[in-house]
Amino acid sequence: QVQVVESGGGLVQPGGSLRLSCAASGGISSIADMGWYRQRPAKQRELVATIRNGDTTTYADSVKGRFTLSRDNDKNTVFLQMNNLKPEDTAVYYCLAHLTIMGRPGMYQYWGQGTQVTVAS
Repeated sequence: QVQVVESGGGLVQPGGSLRLSCAASGGISSIADMGWYRQRPAKQRELVATIRNGDTTTYADSVKGRFTLSRDNDKNTVFLQMNNLKPEDTAVYYCLAHLTIMGRPGMYQYWGQGTQVTVAS
C-alpha cells in the first residue's frame, strides 16, 4: 500500500522559515516526479515546486529565491525549505508523487493528506 506522508507545517512569523518533508513508501518501484502544491483560502490548488528524475526542479514564480526543493532518492523523500515566509504563503501544502508500483503496470498519482502552514505575526 503506497503512502505519501507530509510533515513540518506550523505557525511562523513573517520572515521566518519552515522545512516541509514528504516521504513516499510502500511497494514503490520508481518515482518519476515529486513535489509540492498549496491551496490558499478561497483559491485553487497551485504548484509550488516539483523535482523530476535527473533533478530538474521547477518553482512557482512567487516562491523563486525563497523556497528550495531537494530530494533524498534513497528514502523517496523530498524536502521543501521555505525561507523569508510571507503571509500570502499561508496555505495547506500538499505533496504529490507520480510513481510506478512493483508488479503493476502504469504510472500512479498519489497525494499526501496536506499540512497547514500559517504565516502570521
